[in-house]
Amino acid sequence: MAATNPIDPLILRHLAEFDTPTICNALEIVIGSRRGSGFTMTQMVCAYPDLKPLVGYARTATIRACQPSSLSPQQAKALRIQYYSHVSAGDGPNIAIIQDLDPEPGFGAFWGEVNTAVHKGLGVIGCVTNGSIRDLDAIAPDFQLIAGKIGPSHAFVHLESIGVDVNIFGMPVRDGDLVHADRHGAVVIPLEVADQMPAAIELGARKEAVVLDAARAPGFTVEKLQAAWGGAEDIH
Repeated sequence: MAATNPIDPLILRHLAEFDTPTICNALEIVIGSRRGSGFTMTQMVCAYPDLKPLVGYARTATIRACQPSSLSPQQAKALRIQYYSHVSAGDGPNIAIIQDLDPEPGFGAFWGEVNTAVHKGLGVIGCVTNGSIRDLDAIAPDFQLIAGKIGPSHAFVHLESIGVDVNIFGMPVRDGDLVHADRHGAVVIPLEVADQMPAAIELGARKEAVVLDAARAPGFTVEKLQAAWGGAEDIH
């Protein structure tokens, strides 16, 4: 597992001021090219679209719900306690990143009134999952859920593994990764470039402003667009 809190908390708070598409744009500046990986690739549902983005360290796990667990009740209880200890470990902020392994993810919901209350009480700030969520009118206030779908039942939902590599709609996540997520989806910010992100966000905004100002001004033409693009390219 990666270090619990290797990034300055001030940087994390700063990143939470920007939506996930802006973070994706900034990563392109930091890395130097367009990217075809590292982010979710399927439309997701968001419990609280108006909340600030989630920014925190991944605490990973996998679940299934199509059939009962093969563990004994005692083993299943021990695994749940191990999971809650893991997901709340360290100084955080922590985000639960849960991959549903069922052939049809979301058959049963891991997330609802009880689990959001428990996670919030343990200091977890939200969840990103390819599985389902429920109890939308009763989930913990301001506990963000970004998920694959909404469903009514928990079916046979149970934990399978903890702290493993997971994949959420094409986004590979390792335990301890830095994740940024909002109503658009989620992206992993490589830890080694996190401290470069504020400057990249500011640079990206200045480049975009040249084109946006031109496009929104009266008398905009293709020629003015070309000039704006050239002006944006000169900003470094």
